Amino acid sequence: MSSIEESVRRNMQDYFKHLDGTPPAGVYDMMIRAVEKPLLEVVMAQAGHNQSKAADWLGLNRNTLRKKLAEHGLLKSSAP
Repeated sequence: MSSIEESVRRNMQDYFKHLDGTPPAGVYDMMIRAVEKPLLEVVMAQAGHNQSKAADWLGLNRNTLRKKLAEHGLLKSSAP
């Protein structure tokens, strides 16, 4: 089984190969966007959608987690 780090490394190497000479731009933001949403989805599911627990697991402030959930359209409304 490969580690997350190895998987990212392989995918980034493939990304640069497929650029075919085109200069990359915004690679850091691209990677954060690609990883952050599935990370939040999985952690929230594993935490039973308990934001305090998920924030603790992620090492984030709960308000920061809520902001990130909202940015990715993952913030569940408490309205009926």
